Amino acid sequence: METVLQARLPSEQSKLLGVESQLGTDADACTKAFLKNSLPQMTEEDIAKKMTHKAVLLEYKMQKKKKEKIRKAKGLNAKERRKLKIFQLKPEHQKYELFLPLHELWKKYIVDLCNGLKPESNPQTIQQKLLKADFHGAVLTVVRSKCPSYVGLTGILVQELKHIFKIITKEDKLKVIPKRNSVFSVEIGNFVTHIYGSKFELRSSERSAKKFKVKGTIDL
Repeated sequence: METVLQARLPSEQSKLLGVESQLGTDADACTKAFLKNSLPQMTEEDIAKKMTHKAVLLEYKMQKKKKEKIRKAKGLNAKERRKLKIFQLKPEHQKYELFLPLHELWKKYIVDLCNGLKPESNPQTIQQKLLKADFHGAVLTVVRSKCPSYVGLTGILVQELKHIFKIITKEDKLKVIPKRNSVFSVEIGNFVTHIYGSKFELRSSERSAKKFKVKGTIDL
């Protein structure tokens, strides 16, 4: 087999392939140079031992592409949001009329959520849905509070935080009302429901995923 591999190509095949057979010494030198370049970590003696009666697979090593780190945009923290006053309404935006379209959208949203608010609807089922509903745009009225100055205030809810409601009154005044120790009423057509602020001290996003337990009595 070795003699066949080292035999010279016939002239006809050399012309057809466009190559010329090298002499044994030239072929041997070319092979050694090729192996040395392909296996730089090995000495000539190690290569000779490895090539004796063994097949060597010469693999082409592809250069690894460096993965570019994608930098994710970091959001603002609470301190930065407060500094930039992102959640504060500007005085020129504190107009009751500006939020009337939001109130109309909220009425449609709450009716769809409660499947039409029909007279035969189960009050407990509606109450459970309202506990997880979004009240931005609802008209809230303070009916009870440990602070008498809050009682009777009415306005459209423009912002709900964990511990407070911010409403816009018809007099275009922004009122901040604490949830704790306050009871709010919400009118939806002929249906009236009450919100006990002390049991409502959650962000609207957290409230939508919370499981509420039905209790017989609720105190301020």
